[in-house]
Amino acid sequence: MHQFDDRNITWYRLDWLKDVEFYVYKVDEENRIVDVLFRFAANTKAMLHRHKAPYITFVVQGELRFYRPNGELKEIRPTGSYVSGIANAEPHFEGGGDEDAIVFFSNRNVEDALYEFLDENMQPTVTLRFADFKAQLETQGMSKWQVKPAA
Repeated sequence: MHQFDDRNITWYRLDWLKDVEFYVYKVDEENRIVDVLFRFAANTKAMLHRHKAPYITFVVQGELRFYRPNGELKEIRPTGSYVSGIANAEPHFEGGGDEDAIVFFSNRNVEDALYEFLDENMQPTVTLRFADFKAQLETQGMSKWQVKPAA
């Protein structure tokens, strides 16, 4: 089996979000789109959260596993899965299967919040917003994959 070659990606991590790394590809203010590649560590569950904007996922490597708030396995998306999700659906955990999962997320029609992280009482603890991803992209610098505008 072939694996996605991510040697040219500089992964970033948030101190409070274990087992998840990411790389922001694009933040489109005009169309309110945020494109991000996530890597979920194998056999883990990322912090309980809900998506606050509609999104599309494409599983590039491994399988993305979804768990209900009680920890019960809800769904497995294998490599090649392309799925559209809605804003404000059931909170869930996500994580990799037996190997790291690499998943492209395209968040669409983002008003402000993208992800709302919840505690064990389903109360919001951290919210990642459009401005957070814009700041991250600026920190990363212009992606080497993006075409620079002509002068």
